[in-house]
Amino acid sequence: MPDLVDCARLAEDAAVLERVYALGELPRLQDLLAEPGGTLHARFAFAKAPSGRAGAEVAIRAVPQLVCQRCLQGFAFPVSGGSDIEFTNDGEAAASDAEREYFQADGGKVSLRELAEEELLLALPIAAMCSTPQSCGHAPSLLADTARAEASGETRRPFSALQDLLKKT
Repeated sequence: MPDLVDCARLAEDAAVLERVYALGELPRLQDLLAEPGGTLHARFAFAKAPSGRAGAEVAIRAVPQLVCQRCLQGFAFPVSGGSDIEFTNDGEAAASDAEREYFQADGGKVSLRELAEEELLLALPIAAMCSTPQSCGHAPSLLADTARAEASGETRRPFSALQDLLKKT
């Protein structure tokens, strides 16, 4: 099935397309992944927007293995999201409808893979972290050290462990 599609024609036909992409094949996602496995499920429901332009309702779901920014371990992060998109060729579309986002379509054509990847990136957190401190690989020891220091009244030195880390590298 072609990746590059004609938005106007699909909107005229009110077409609904579903695609599945391997997460390892999405280039802008690679730096966020702990493992390249998994898939991105995307659904594109094309229709005419109120402005008369081609539009689409994009919905995605995936469970990527992200890198926790606290412990640097991988963890599964279920994500789903969606947006109402309006395609524009001129790049200077007026933001008259705050409900819709604009997506640049080169010559009326758009890459479904890029659109799905963009939607997934928008749905992911800026700094991925394990869901709770107890499930994080290093957070429980940090929390215990903090609680022990507060209970004893001693001065907290949050960066004291850096010296040990620097020695290991």
